[in-house]
Amino acid sequence: MVLSRWQRLSEWPLVAAAVIFTVLYAWVVIANVQPPDDALPRFLLGVIWLVFAAEYVVCLVLARPRGEWFRTHLGHLAAVLVPSVRPLLLLRLLRLVPSLRGETGGVVRNRLTIYGVATTALLAFMGALAVLDAEQNAPEANIHQFGDAVWWVAVTVTSVGYGDYYPITSTGRWVAAGLMFGGLVLLGAVAATLSSWLIDRVRSRHGDSGGPGVDASSSGSR
Repeated sequence: MVLSRWQRLSEWPLVAAAVIFTVLYAWVVIANVQPPDDALPRFLLGVIWLVFAAEYVVCLVLARPRGEWFRTHLGHLAAVLVPSVRPLLLLRLLRLVPSLRGETGGVVRNRLTIYGVATTALLAFMGALAVLDAEQNAPEANIHQFGDAVWWVAVTVTSVGYGDYYPITSTGRWVAAGLMFGGLVLLGAVAATLSSWLIDRVRSRHGDSGGPGVDASSSGSR
């Protein structure tokens, strides 16, 4: 079996696994399910991790050249190693939108904008769940509710940092570091998209104004 065929076969099962993982993990964290009641959902989350890991290994085995595929699919590896990244597979659903399939400048820019917004929303949601999972049962923690976690994610990603909520566990601080870097990447993507839009506008205006002038000068010379 070739890699392209395997990816076509595994695409929708992975999307389904990402949906189940997101819903199940959100329920476990927000409901603060404690042992031994969390044994079954944690087991199911582990099974989903095995699905992601097995799919990645198969892709790596089928890929040619293997080293290049590994370097260009680090996000695929991140979905195996970092649970909060797995819901990003839901972005594959955007491929079903016909207006996002073109390759013109405007379509590509719109696609990047939508992907950026969707990625930010998913990462913020999963970041809130991750920090709440790490903090809500820790002694002396100040993040106990999902609303507190969402507020903390908002001020962290935007680099506001009010300081009213903050993680005290090692896991929570790793989540904070990831969100900080994610915020920087988001700002860079927004700036790049805005710059591309402005350049296209300037070019179109110069093209519209330049055309008649050229025609007039050429007709005058005749």
